[in-house]
Amino acid sequence: MSEFVALLLPALLIFCLRIVDVSLGTLRIGFLVRGQRRLAGLFGFFESLVWLVAAAQVLSNLDSPVKFVAYAAGYATGTMLGVSIERWLAIGEAIMRVVTPVDSPAIEDQLRQAGYYVTVLNARGRDGDVRVSFSVIPRRKIPELLKLLNSSNPSAFVTFENTTPVRLAAGGLRK
Repeated sequence: MSEFVALLLPALLIFCLRIVDVSLGTLRIGFLVRGQRRLAGLFGFFESLVWLVAAAQVLSNLDSPVKFVAYAAGYATGTMLGVSIERWLAIGEAIMRVVTPVDSPAIEDQLRQAGYYVTVLNARGRDGDVRVSFSVIPRRKIPELLKLLNSSNPSAFVTFENTTPVRLAAGGLRK
């Protein structure tokens, strides 16, 4: 029993450390893409520190395939958990694009009443004339907006694109 615990505990530690370091890495990349370099740097510091401890545990005994499996399984689990955490945090903004036929209910008034800025363009689609509505929204508001759109125009075609806004300021660009 003691031999089993001596094999299992280090593997469990490696698994957990990998979950933490890969999740931090996923979040770090998300912050980096959104222009939040200080947070990205902070997450990168802790990511590399945790990785170093995990790697040292594996490299201290290269005859343990259980540690190798724990290392790889922690990586896979950390990837899935990191993506889930990033979605849950929903940091940043997205461009919402809504395409509706011109003869269907307009959605821009409901969006404006809900406090969103909307730009509407007339366009021609495969099946005729359409309205294309654009709005920059906080990512965390996506579920709420989908409910609003579904109730006002369930046939709307909606897409979201992550974005990093840049505001022009006197003397150059500002993020």
